[in-house]
Amino acid sequence: MIVYGKQIFFYIIQRHPKLIKRVLLSKKIAPKLLQKVKRLNIPIETIDNKKAQALSRGGNHQGFLLEIEEFRFTPFKDIKQESFLVVLYGVTDVGNIGSIVRSAYALGADGLVLSGIKSMQMAGVIRKSSGAALDLPIALKSNIFDLIKELHDCATTIYCAHMDGEDVRALSFCHKRAIILGSEGEGINKKVLKRCDQRIKIEMKRDFDSLNVAAAAAIFIDRMRDE
Repeated sequence: MIVYGKQIFFYIIQRHPKLIKRVLLSKKIAPKLLQKVKRLNIPIETIDNKKAQALSRGGNHQGFLLEIEEFRFTPFKDIKQESFLVVLYGVTDVGNIGSIVRSAYALGADGLVLSGIKSMQMAGVIRKSSGAALDLPIALKSNIFDLIKELHDCATTIYCAHMDGEDVRALSFCHKRAIILGSEGEGINKKVLKRCDQRIKIEMKRDFDSLNVAAAAAIFIDRMRDE
């Protein structure tokens, strides 16, 4: 798996060096930084910009690329007992997922679950989350109904983000809780909504359609986290 960009490059070198298989540089770096990288005893390869562009698929690599181990999802059974989970149902946009992972990690959620999809290319999520995807447990549970049943079996209260819900600011939340957020295009279908315990929303101050899912997720997570 290739990840790129200066910020994620140094984040992984500092916090997850054991994941690195190869360092790829298409520009000279400061001697002190180079020595720091060399001390990891990881192969360093100098490449030209054409190859860097190909490996980053035209992304803004800034001359810094890493080949790292393939991402391993956390088994759902290992996190379903946690106190606070964020569930993304049918959300496929890498940028949104990365932003939500970043918010979930920073604001104290115990894990995140991708549902309603069968796979996800995680290199982009890692980059868009600024590395938080390597520190927050992330599970893939494609069947949302199985997910809901298993969470209920764990005595977890399930909240769904929906425009007809109650204002999140006016509520107190159960200790074991999960929030399900749907994609901006499809939302959460009626069958899923019926299986949730409560619908919640963000009350708008002005007459405006809605926030995007990443912005909404950050607000929900902040309101629902432990004090």
